Amino acid sequence: MEIELKLLLAPQDAPRLRAHPLLAQSAQGPLVLQMHDIYVDTPDLQLCRRQAGLRVRQVDGRWVQTLKAGGTVSGGLHSRHEWEGEVPGPQPDLAALDAAIGRKQPIRALLRQDAIRDALRPVFTTRIERTVWQLRTPQGDEIECVLDQGVIESGADGADGAIRSVAVSEIELELKQGQAASLFDVALALLQEVPLQLGHMSKAERGYRLAAPQPVRAVKAQPLALDAAMSVEQAFLSIAGNCLEQVSGNQDGVAGGADVESVHQMRVGLRRLRSALGMFKSLLALPDALKSELDWLGGALGEARDWDVLAGNTLAQLDGEAQADAAALAQAAHAQARLKHVQAAQAVTSARCTVCMLGLQRWLQARAWRDSCSVRQLRRLDAPVSPFAHATVRKDQRRLMKRGKRLLHASPQQRHQVRIAAKKTRYATEFFASLFAARAVQPYVGRLSALQDELGWLNDVQVADRLLQQLPDAQADQADQFAQDGLRLHAAFIRGYLAARAQAQGTDGRMHKAWRRFKAARLPA
Repeated sequence: MEIELKLLLAPQDAPRLRAHPLLAQSAQGPLVLQMHDIYVDTPDLQLCRRQAGLRVRQVDGRWVQTLKAGGTVSGGLHSRHEWEGEVPGPQPDLAALDAAIGRKQPIRALLRQDAIRDALRPVFTTRIERTVWQLRTPQGDEIECVLDQGVIESGADGADGAIRSVAVSEIELELKQGQAASLFDVALALLQEVPLQLGHMSKAERGYRLAAPQPVRAVKAQPLALDAAMSVEQAFLSIAGNCLEQVSGNQDGVAGGADVESVHQMRVGLRRLRSALGMFKSLLALPDALKSELDWLGGALGEARDWDVLAGNTLAQLDGEAQADAAALAQAAHAQARLKHVQAAQAVTSARCTVCMLGLQRWLQARAWRDSCSVRQLRRLDAPVSPFAHATVRKDQRRLMKRGKRLLHASPQQRHQVRIAAKKTRYATEFFASLFAARAVQPYVGRLSALQDELGWLNDVQVADRLLQQLPDAQADQADQFAQDGLRLHAAFIRGYLAARAQAQGTDGRMHKAWRRFKAARLPA
C-alpha cells in the first residue's frame, strides 16, 4: 500500500522549496530524474472507471510499469495499492502484473479479460523533471520528498491536430517507513516557507480529465462499513476519514468558484465531521485551534450556500402574486451568491485552509488525543464499538424527543433546535448503520429525513428573512438609489409573504404528520 501526501505549488515558488532548510540541511540528495510516462487504457476507459491507472515509465533508459488501483483520498493523503516492475520497452507486461497482483484484487480479474488486454492503448503521456530528496525525521521515519515539474499531454484535439496539455507543479511526500503522521509534520514545516495547497487528484486523474473532459461532479457521502469487531477508536477514525473524503472530494469543485452542489456537499462533509467529533467528545477532544479553523471554513461555505438556497430554491419556488417580486430579488440574490462563491474558492485554496486540513489529519494520524486521555477514557476507546453505537443513537433519540415535545407550538428558535437534533440523530444513525439491521435503519432514516425536510423549509424562511434585509444594502455599489428603494419594497413584500406561508405550514398538519410518523418509528438500536 502506497501512502503519500500531495501538495501543489506555483512553478515560481520551486526555488523557495529547493532552498528550504528542511531539504537543504536534513536531506540526502537531491537526485534529478527525467521521466516520460505513457498511460494506457481501453478506448472506453475501463481502468479509469474502476479507479485504476496503468503506466509505463522511462527513467534514465529503463522502463518500469506501475499499476495503481483502489484506495482513498482523505485531506490530501492518498492511500493506494501499487504493483511495479521493470519491462523491456514502452508496452506493459500483463503477465508479470498478473503474477504480482493478489488474487482477491478486482483489478486482476479485469486485466485477465481478452477484450480488455487487446484494447489497451496510450491515452495520455507525461514529461516530468523529478527532483528527489530522502528525509529522515528525528523519530526515525523515512520519507521521500519529490518535486515534479512538467506537463501532461493528451492526443489530437479535433481536425487541427492540436495537443491538449496541462502543467504539473507538485510535491509528493511518500512514507517509506514509519508513521503517517510524520508526513504532515514535514508538510507543515515546508508550508512555513512555501505557499502550498493540498492536491486531491493524481497525475492519472488529471490526465484522464484532459483526455476525456467531464463536468465537475459533486461528491456525496459514501456508505460507511463498520465492523462490530472494531474498537470505538477505530470506528471514530473510519467515520472521520469518511467525512474527510467527502470534504476533499468537493474541494476542487468549490475552488472552481461556480459549482453550487460542490459547495453544498463540502459543507455537508464538514457538518458530518463536526457531528462525529461531538459524538465522541467524551473520549477525545479536538484542539480548540483546529475547532476554530473548521468553524471558519464552514462559515465561508455556509455564506455561499445560504445565498444559493435563497436565489435557487426559496425565491424560485414562489408563484402567484409573489412571482414578480421574487424574480426581481432573485437576480440580485444570484449576484450575491456568485460573490460568496468567489470568497469560498479563496478560502479553500488559501494557506489557512491547507494548514487546517494538515493539522487535522496530523491529529488523526497520530491519535494525538491519547496524550491527554485518562485511563478510563483509554479503556472506553479500546472497547468494542457496538455498545457505544447503540448508546449514542439512543441518547440522540432521547434528545430529539425532548426537544420535539412542543414542536407544534414552538418558536422559530425552538424549531431550529429540533432541526439540529434531528440532523445529529440522522448522522449518528447513518454512521453506525452497518452495525444495525438494515430493515430497521432505512425506515427510521426515511422518517427522519421527512421531518428534516419540513423543518428545513421553515429554517430556509428564517435565513431568507435575514438575507432579504441585507440584500438592498449589499447591492449598494451595483445599483442607484432608485433601484435600491425598489429592492427594499420587493424584499419587504416577500419577507411578509414567506412569514405568512411559514405560519400556515406550521398549522397545516404536514409537520405534525411528519413528527407523529417519526415518533412511531422503531429505533434501529
